[in-house]
Amino acid sequence: MLKYLLLSLIAFSGFACSKVIHEERSLYRNIIVEETSDLRCLKFNTKSSQTSQSCMYKNNPDKLVFNYTKLTFASLLVADNPKNVLIIGLGGGTLSNVIHELYPTAKIHNVEIDPAVTKVARDYFNFIENDLVTSSVQDGRIFIKRAAIKKQKYDWIILDAFNGDYIPEHLLTKEFFEEVQSVLAEGGVIAANTFSSSKLYEHESATYHAVFGDFINVSRENRSNRIILAGLKSMPSEAQINTRVNALAPKLVKYGIDIKAISQFMQFTKNDQDWPADTKVLTDQYSPANLLNF
Repeated sequence: MLKYLLLSLIAFSGFACSKVIHEERSLYRNIIVEETSDLRCLKFNTKSSQTSQSCMYKNNPDKLVFNYTKLTFASLLVADNPKNVLIIGLGGGTLSNVIHELYPTAKIHNVEIDPAVTKVARDYFNFIENDLVTSSVQDGRIFIKRAAIKKQKYDWIILDAFNGDYIPEHLLTKEFFEEVQSVLAEGGVIAANTFSSSKLYEHESATYHAVFGDFINVSRENRSNRIILAGLKSMPSEAQINTRVNALAPKLVKYGIDIKAISQFMQFTKNDQDWPADTKVLTDQYSPANLLNF
């Protein structure tokens, strides 16, 4: 009884410290903006879970909160100085803001399916928009299909769409990755935010490999997130990565990114393929994400 009482008190205490400053039902989900002390978070409340999509420190908005966001910048160790960036899935606009600060002359386009999320990013998370940083309300796959028709190319494509439960099924298939590949510029990189703990791990890995060949996994030990870096023609040498680490480290420290440590979490699948060779590839006809991801 004492154990349950203590758990109840802890839960109540945590609840009392949190304050909902915005809540709405969008076309796709319940959206909540919640503050706990110095931390402000965007949350999606779905039937099965409530998950934080983006957070920022109010007194230090430059400093990144989430591990996966920091890991995404491993991209700069394999494809330096991006000129044209595409981000699928906006959240609070954190990635876009940091990339804009780092590369103020780069063009950045954000694609978000939910107009309510875009508005919340503007109103509560300091999402920057200007002539070079733009956004559109559209399904990410439709945007990429149209970009391919227009022969548009991006040298850094970040796949960060999340519906509150998992990555949307139609953004996990071989056909979709082939569409993404068609808009990747020569020498560019795709950075996909996904999970190490999902039952889809092997299927996702096999699907990326089927389209892009060998890729890089970036993840910390015993953490649920991983970043997949795909579309690379070859793995940079250790000397090249060290040179980039030394150049980037002082620029990234203000964001709480330890790029030297992150460089140690990169594993090239050519030497470390961790899924069975006969793993089934996800396709538009075979994409049982809702059955496999938990």
